[in-house]
Amino acid sequence: MTTLSEHLRQATPVVAERGEGVHLYGADGRRYLDFTAGIGVTSTGHCHPKVVAAAQQQVATLIHGQYTTVMHRPLRRLTEKLGEVLPERLDSLFFTNSGSEAVEAALRLARQATGRPNIVVCQGGFHGRTVAAASMTTSNTKVRTGFGPMMGGVVVTPFPHAFHYGWDMETATRFALREFDQLLRTVSDPEDIAAVVVEPVLGEGGYVPAGAAFLQGLRERADRHGFLLVFDEVQTGVGRTGKFWGHDHYGVRPDILVTAKGLASGFPLSGIAAPAELMRRARPGSQGGTYGGNAVACAAAVATLEVVEEEKLVANAAAMGARLRAGLEEVAARTAAIGDVRGLGLMLASEFVTEDGEPDAATAARVQQAAVDEGLLLLTCGPAGNVVRMIPALVVDEAGVDEGLRAWAAAVRTGTGAA
Repeated sequence: MTTLSEHLRQATPVVAERGEGVHLYGADGRRYLDFTAGIGVTSTGHCHPKVVAAAQQQVATLIHGQYTTVMHRPLRRLTEKLGEVLPERLDSLFFTNSGSEAVEAALRLARQATGRPNIVVCQGGFHGRTVAAASMTTSNTKVRTGFGPMMGGVVVTPFPHAFHYGWDMETATRFALREFDQLLRTVSDPEDIAAVVVEPVLGEGGYVPAGAAFLQGLRERADRHGFLLVFDEVQTGVGRTGKFWGHDHYGVRPDILVTAKGLASGFPLSGIAAPAELMRRARPGSQGGTYGGNAVACAAAVATLEVVEEEKLVANAAAMGARLRAGLEEVAARTAAIGDVRGLGLMLASEFVTEDGEPDAATAARVQQAAVDEGLLLLTCGPAGNVVRMIPALVVDEAGVDEGLRAWAAAVRTGTGAA
C-alpha cells in the first residue's frame, strides 16, 4: 500500500471535507475555526463565491495556456490589476508557481542585473526549500540540514529581533545595522553584493516585524552602494498585515518585490515585480516555466484582488487585527508562559517561554493541540517552534475574532496547566 511521506506530518488531526469563509468542516462533521488560512493562502476565505465562480468559468474555457507559447486574457487582466496596487515604478511582472520559485527568480534577476555574486539575507528569514531558496533560509536548520553544501554567495546578517535579544526595538535596530556595516567591512565588500533580501515581517522565523528604521537603513545602504533591496512579501502581501504590502507600514520602497500565498486564494501562483528597466537586464531564457501564470490561477487571482478591493479587506485586516491583538495581549497578561505578543494586522503570534525566559516549544505544542480540541486550528513557528501564530482569512469579522479568542484562552489554560 502506498502512503504519503512520513515527513508530511499534519499539524492537526483534522480531515477536511469542505471549507466556507473562516471555517473548515471535518469528516467527523465538526466545524473548526481556521486561523491558519492554509499558511496565509486563503486570503478571501475558503471558497469565496466570486473566486469559485471565476475559477469554474475559466476551467470550462481554458485551463492551461502556456504563457511562453500563447497569451491568455486572465494573465493580461492580472497584470493590469496588480499594477493598481504595486509600488510606484514596479511595473514589470514575471509569474511562476510557488514562493520558492519567485524568490529564486528574484535572486537570478538581481545577480544578472548587477553582475555581482553575493546575496545578503537576514537571520531568521524563510525564503523556501529549493536549493537556492533554502540556502537563503535561516528560520530553522531543518530546511537546510542533510543536503549540503548549500549555494555559495549567501551572507547572513542579524535581524532586529528585540525580544530575542532582550532589548528594546531601538537598541536591536541599532545593533542590526551596525552589524550589517561590519559585514560590509569583513565578509563581503559592497561591490560584490547584488541584493539584500528581507521579509518585512519574519514569517517562519517567528512573526517579527522589521521596523521602519531597519528597512530605512537598508534602503539607504543599498542606494549608497548600488545593490538592490528585495522584499520577500510571500506571506506579508495582499493585505495580510493591514496594509496591502507589509513594507507599506514603513515607507520604504523595494527594487524587487516577491509575492505569492494570498494572491490567488489557494491556487498556486507567485511572481516578482520590478521596474521595467531592471527586468530588461535579465538574461534571455532566464525566466519561464511550464505552469507559471496558469490561466485558472490567474483568473482566481483577479477575482481575489477584486474581492480584496470591493470588501475592503485590507482595512478589515487592520481593524480585526487590532481586535485580535488586544485579546491576545489580555491572555498574555495573565499567562506567565507567554513572553511576547507581536505582529502586524492579521499576522500575529504569541511566544512561549520558560520561567527563565528560554524558548518553550513543549508548552507551545500543547496549547496548539489543545486549541484543536476547542475547535480552533493554529500553527507553530519560530526557530525553536515555541511561537503560536494566528493568520485567519482577511474576511474574518468581530464574531470570528471573538470566537477565536475564547478558544485561545481555553487552550492556553489547558496547555499551560493554569486553573
